Amino acid sequence: MGLEAYRRVQKTAESPRETEYRLFAQVTGALITAKDKGLKGAELIDSLDWNRRLWSTLASDCASPDNALPRELRAQIVSLSLWVSRYASDVARGIGDLDDLIDVNRAIMDGLSVRPQAA
Repeated sequence: MGLEAYRRVQKTAESPRETEYRLFAQVTGALITAKDKGLKGAELIDSLDWNRRLWSTLASDCASPDNALPRELRAQIVSLSLWVSRYASDVARGIGDLDDLIDVNRAIMDGLSVRPQAA
């Protein structure tokens, strides 16, 4: 199956909201595993970096003038992305707590799990 065919199947099988939820669930799961195992160093950095990349991608998307989200919500997502990046560095240095990153991700997941009202 070619890449384009795969993308078409994925688009019909999963909404963008569901894709975002799934990615947040995977990344948050990695952060929880890192916390539960007491990971340090490179093993911890991998999950922190994955979380950072997810948030960076969201911020880049929100910075696009083609993004349909309300301007204020986009600005809040960009702001959270900047915080996540800075705070992940604190966690990597041992002066931050993984629970805070996990909590932010879970809050986003809660928002993504709410079904919008039908018009």
